[in-house]
Amino acid sequence: MKGLIQRVRHAQVDVDGKTVGAIERGLLLLLGVEARDDRATADKLLQKVLHYRVFGDESGRMNLNVQQAGGGLLVVSQFTLVADTARGLRPSFSKGASPAQAEGLYDYFVERARAQLSPVACGIFAADMQVSLLNDGPVTFLLES
Repeated sequence: MKGLIQRVRHAQVDVDGKTVGAIERGLLLLLGVEARDDRATADKLLQKVLHYRVFGDESGRMNLNVQQAGGGLLVVSQFTLVADTARGLRPSFSKGASPAQAEGLYDYFVERARAQLSPVACGIFAADMQVSLLNDGPVTFLLES
């Protein structure tokens, strides 16, 4: 499972011209699910996301996690994140989970995140989404479990 986190001042995801998820200060998480992933993998990545220290403390050093900073989380499914790009000029998605497996783990991840943090917003799995954000820093990290 891969998660690309971006520290944001605000972020939102729209589907068919309607906002389906939005947060103010916090983390935008683009979440990719691989075929080998399971709930334990999702739990491990969620703990990394929630505890990764990317927010500034009183000295401006990145010592605070999203919970300590009082931020939100916007989770967006992103199957292209698990593409194999090592060879050629066209990505391979052979490592990606099936749509049913990926949706189940995405839903599980969002449910577990909502049990530990508020607010948690999300996109719509497999929808054509438009994501807008104001990246703060910019600060972006690729996390893997």
